[in-house]
Amino acid sequence: MKKNRLFYVFTVLLITVLLLSACSNNNNLAGKDKKINIVCTTFPQYDWVREIVGEKINDYQITLLTSKGTDLHSYQPNAEDIAKISNCDLFIYVGGESDKWVDSALKEAINKEIKAINLLEVLGDSVKKEEIIEGMESDEHEHDEDEDDEHGEDEHHFDGYDEHVWLSLKNAQVIVKEIKNTLEEIDSKNSEVYTKNYNEYTKKLSELDKEYQKVVDLAKIKTVLFADRFPFRYMVDDYGLSYHAAFVGCSAETEASFETIAFLSKKAEELKLLSVLIIENSNNKLADTIISNTSAKNQKILVMDSLQSVTEKKIQEGYTYLSAMKNNLEVLKEALN
Repeated sequence: MKKNRLFYVFTVLLITVLLLSACSNNNNLAGKDKKINIVCTTFPQYDWVREIVGEKINDYQITLLTSKGTDLHSYQPNAEDIAKISNCDLFIYVGGESDKWVDSALKEAINKEIKAINLLEVLGDSVKKEEIIEGMESDEHEHDEDEDDEHGEDEHHFDGYDEHVWLSLKNAQVIVKEIKNTLEEIDSKNSEVYTKNYNEYTKKLSELDKEYQKVVDLAKIKTVLFADRFPFRYMVDDYGLSYHAAFVGCSAETEASFETIAFLSKKAEELKLLSVLIIENSNNKLADTIISNTSAKNQKILVMDSLQSVTEKKIQEGYTYLSAMKNNLEVLKEALN
């Protein structure tokens, strides 16, 4: 990965300056309480940490690297981000193809005792490979030879796997438990607090999971159709739903072929679907085209939130993982009835 190597060489001096400054500040904190520093790459991780630390939030410095709304698939860390990771106590990341820069960042870290949580590693065999189903555009994942050589033997990344593990409430419960256990290792004196918060939060996740299953069990329709990327495979598999979509979840494509449009329009007719779905921050262009090619031409366009582009402003307004997933349930309920 030539551009990444050049990036790290270019930023090393700036990082060194930032780290020396951080180390100086840390030395000045000797004998005082130092905040536990956690860095997260995506919003769900960030929100789960906040839920588990609960009333101990003031003992923590929690950073969301993508707080400007940057999509995980297009995010690349700058020098300041690398410096934050280098000095943190816990780094949480997805661990898929989008995170290939992580190994270099951790190897360069000043703090050699950083704990790291790789979500895909935590989930293990339950992680799903991306799949191309009938009618979907085939997105070719091309890598240069340097990239293949550099990461071919890398066991820390799941190339070709679906990264959107947070969209499964069942996965969320597994990951939250790992976060809780790691926080207890870092700060054992507050173990009871973390356990209490974990138990309360996982109860909410479990209850919402049951609500999803109830909605699907009572639904008239058992298929969703996305005129967009499809990051919800973990969700539909959890509840036994079928799906059709224009692109896989991690696709960089935005233009669908005539064949894909025709296929999705035909499926919308065959299944008598009353709605076509898209994800947040997408335009309606492809959905409008698919709908216009059906006989009825009256399907409603609904938006589901993949929680990939969450801004600091939304967080300050009270946006949470649970609120987003509850809103998704309402959208899904409308799409299936």
